Amino acid sequence: MNLKRVGNQTVVFAKPPVILSSYSVVGPKEGQGPLGKTFDKVWEDELNGEKSWEVAESKMLQEAMNGAINQASVPKEQIDFMLAGDLLNQIISSNFAARQMALPFIGLYGACSTMALGIAVGSMLIDGGFAQKVLVGVSSHHDTAERQYRLPTEQGAQRAMSAQWTVTGAGSVLLGSDGAGPRVTSATIGRVIDFAVKDVNNMGAAMAPAVADTILNHFNDRQLRPVDYNLIASGDLGAVGLALACELLKQSGMDMGTNFTDCGVMIYDESQDTHSGASGCGCSSVVLAGDILQRIKAGELKRVMLVGSGALHSPTSALQGESIPGIGHAVVIEG
Repeated sequence: MNLKRVGNQTVVFAKPPVILSSYSVVGPKEGQGPLGKTFDKVWEDELNGEKSWEVAESKMLQEAMNGAINQASVPKEQIDFMLAGDLLNQIISSNFAARQMALPFIGLYGACSTMALGIAVGSMLIDGGFAQKVLVGVSSHHDTAERQYRLPTEQGAQRAMSAQWTVTGAGSVLLGSDGAGPRVTSATIGRVIDFAVKDVNNMGAAMAPAVADTILNHFNDRQLRPVDYNLIASGDLGAVGLALACELLKQSGMDMGTNFTDCGVMIYDESQDTHSGASGCGCSSVVLAGDILQRIKAGELKRVMLVGSGALHSPTSALQGESIPGIGHAVVIEG
């Protein structure tokens, strides 16, 4: 058997899948940020006419996925699988969206790493000959995440400076076996790493070791270095986690240079009072579907690595005093 796996954790695609289209939908706060003009649609408010934040999030995910389908001008019947995930219990946003999309559905949970995980799994399905077109979508919503993971917003509790602001957004990409567009050339599947961080208001610290581990394994597997990439974007460590990941990589002998940044740092600016930056499944998905893919298509970026980062905790595990395991999944996209 001709294995496509290289080294410890990386797969290299023999026929790299193509990103045929992408679509992003965000809330008003995200639309006011530095990347506002790169998003396809900006909602005027967090509910968008729906009866609850949870219903609004599921509708946002549907809107992003239908947007990607329409952008590619591909009949829905030609899509072999829909891969989706979100932050809510039992990934209800994705499940309810799948109910409306009526496509063969694979639900994924990687917390904030779900977009990178979805692209990796979708690309494996295509390169493995199991599908020709795969729709990938993820979502998060600031208010649904606050209700589930933290305090009721009505309490007006003060947020820690290390805390991140969950993005209200949904991003989607349509992958194809052929066609025109950026190509997904490889993927590095991460390991769960736990440095015993228990502070749910400092998820960047919990995720940084896993991101650093995935980056190191990717470079070792591929025999490459940071200078071989125009952009390496984690998603989403925030400012605190990004600094920690850089320090961990430096201690391992890896100087990341100036091309390493974080989607959670990119999407907001200091005037928006998000403290350490952004988090949420929607963060890396809308930054990828908007800014990053637009820059690849414009020829500004030739080779990009997106390292999705996830904090794999739950309200129950946090209340029981468990530490926060982290995960990092990487995909490489080339123009």
